Amino acid sequence: MKYKAVVFDMDGTLLDTLEDLADAMNRVLEAKGLPVHPVDAYRFFVGSGARNLVLRTLPADRQDLAAECLQGFLKEYEANWRVKTRLYDGVAELLDVLAARSIPMAVLTNKPQEFAELCMGAFLPDWDFALTLGQMPGVPVKPDPAGPRQVIRHLGVAPEEILYLGDTDVDMHTAVGAGMFPVGVTWGFRPADELRASGAAVVIDHPMELLELLA
Repeated sequence: MKYKAVVFDMDGTLLDTLEDLADAMNRVLEAKGLPVHPVDAYRFFVGSGARNLVLRTLPADRQDLAAECLQGFLKEYEANWRVKTRLYDGVAELLDVLAARSIPMAVLTNKPQEFAELCMGAFLPDWDFALTLGQMPGVPVKPDPAGPRQVIRHLGVAPEEILYLGDTDVDMHTAVGAGMFPVGVTWGFRPADELRASGAAVVIDHPMELLELLA
């Protein structure tokens, strides 16, 4: 198969955002007098949108605070979204090669659209992405097929000719459900066995390994 486009997840795939997300949510929990969580715990809290992140961090008996804490989290993250966030090692080099080969690229993320766009402008301005699609009203979060279908239509490439890179089970289910080729990455938030169990056809340990699938 000759793959003609690449779609990336954002958090845990292109960008290491974990500490900024964890710090923002922990500040909200601390202000409410609720238990905070270690940064590594957030590897399993993130990936399904901001609302689910909040729900997963709240104690079972304080789920009634979800709406209030979601607003608090969005406010905290808006003020501190780029304190510790960075590109993963090897991502810039991969994007340079894809751009040089004129391979279309897009981003499909469960990050709220406004923050996805901020991150693209701050950390990924040197590369031309055809589309950045994040969480927004009217578009269900991954793995719902609505978002992937929108990206596929925008790219104008058959889904089976698209490589989809992601670091969580949600990403692999997204790719499989949309008919894209699912590539799991181990430098992100989740372990390789989760990716394989969720449908990853290939698991890579460094961004430049993707080029072997495009040879």
